[in-house]
Amino acid sequence: MGSYGMLARRALLTETPVMVQIQELIRGEKDCVSLAQGVVYWQPPKEALEKVQKLVWEPSVSCYGADDGLPELREALTKKLRVENNLHKSSVMVTAGANQAFVNIVLTLCDAGDSVIMFCPYYFNSYMTFQMTGVTDILVGPGDPNTLHPDADWLEKTLKETQPTPKLVTVVNPGNPSGTYIPQPLLQRISEICKEAGCWLVVDNTYEYFMYDGRKHVCMEGNHIVNIFSFSKAYGMMGWRVGYIAYPSEVEGLSAQLLKVQDNIPICASIISQRLALYSLEMGAEWVTDQVKNLVKNRQLLLDALSPLGKDAIKGGEGAIYLWAKLPEEYNKEDFEVVRWLVKKHGVVLIPGSSSGCPGYVRVSFGGLVEDKCRFASERLKKGLQQLVNEGLVP
Repeated sequence: MGSYGMLARRALLTETPVMVQIQELIRGEKDCVSLAQGVVYWQPPKEALEKVQKLVWEPSVSCYGADDGLPELREALTKKLRVENNLHKSSVMVTAGANQAFVNIVLTLCDAGDSVIMFCPYYFNSYMTFQMTGVTDILVGPGDPNTLHPDADWLEKTLKETQPTPKLVTVVNPGNPSGTYIPQPLLQRISEICKEAGCWLVVDNTYEYFMYDGRKHVCMEGNHIVNIFSFSKAYGMMGWRVGYIAYPSEVEGLSAQLLKVQDNIPICASIISQRLALYSLEMGAEWVTDQVKNLVKNRQLLLDALSPLGKDAIKGGEGAIYLWAKLPEEYNKEDFEVVRWLVKKHGVVLIPGSSSGCPGYVRVSFGGLVEDKCRFASERLKKGLQQLVNEGLVP
């Protein structure tokens, strides 16, 4: 059998993380600029970091805390959910980032062999979570070809016709990787369809503050809805790993089951990270939106960089930090090869769409670079795409 044969099939059959592939691709490339990973260029609020510095020698930060989070942080988050998100019947669990929140939810709500629903293009880490937890009957629904919005008619039909009924539907709003925003009427309809069918709706609101051109983010609440939030992008806390779940308080037993999972993964999110989250939250939503508004210039730079592909090829940019672009037809199954070529030939890296179920597309992040560096990256990308369109993958 050998050692490889002793490994779990659920791990072996899980997709390799695309960011691991990208890191391997650019390793040794000394002059490569990244438009790949979903990060922001800013750090947490200076005032919050200064407060945390004083806590390093505080004994409590080296101890375990409550599994579901520091009481004072959960209290602040409950207030934030009521005031900003209009969620009044939700309890809070603090997690080590939004990805861990999603793992907690899947382990709590789904059994191996259950069917679940996502929409194309889907968030690759969520897809991997289903795979590695044995939830391998993943039904991937279509997005509208013009808006990339989830197809609610398809969802309604699928939930009615699939037996047993899929356990869970999940969306990211605004979208990763699409950068599109599901408007309130459509999100409301998706919620009602799920409620009628008796399945869960899990909404990832990681990019709640990343809204452009006058759009406003909204959340849904109900006993069939679980919401996910994150400090990573909003407060520049990617490496500090703090997210949280807002789950329906009235669902009997849900809290206890979430706590079982939480206690066996992180026990609790890092105490010093939770303190930083609390101090950052005290800065208010305005601190975040002040950072986010500066990304509009980056978005415009990259819209121009993608222009060689044609206007109709570019979607997204309504929310989050992503643009989504279709490559020329001849590269429908070669998006990773195009990404590899852009790295080697032009020194710029993107995410291949095949990692999100859409071969022939690429995801472009406009959040990780200050404006001057983004302009430099966009010039490289535009030059590369012009050559791709005119000459192909020339050596």
